[in-house]
Amino acid sequence: MLISERIYRYLADKGLSQVEFAARTGIAQSTISDWKRKGTNPSADKIMIICEVLDISPYELLAGAENKKHKEYRETECVLIDKRSKEYQLIKAYQELDWIAQKHMEGYVKALRDMR
Repeated sequence: MLISERIYRYLADKGLSQVEFAARTGIAQSTISDWKRKGTNPSADKIMIICEVLDISPYELLAGAENKKHKEYRETECVLIDKRSKEYQLIKAYQELDWIAQKHMEGYVKALRDMR
């Protein structure tokens, strides 16, 4: 199955229209329809935003099969945090950022970890 076919399957599963998907990803609607019409796949630079909008991992999109272990991990990611804590404030601030700023913040965190 092509990646584009998986995208359309996830869109149907999540009840997202092609128009709404285009608006959320910033990918031109004509590009998205070309994937279906021409049987092509999205370019590599679009994969992360597609996964973000569809709330799936790149593994799920690219491999075409859900890895049970990976899915279980994703479902247990949520941890209860006191809303007054610094952690909660950081998470809230992160969620309010646009996608590009979130990626920058993730890069900063990785750089800080690598400094250890």
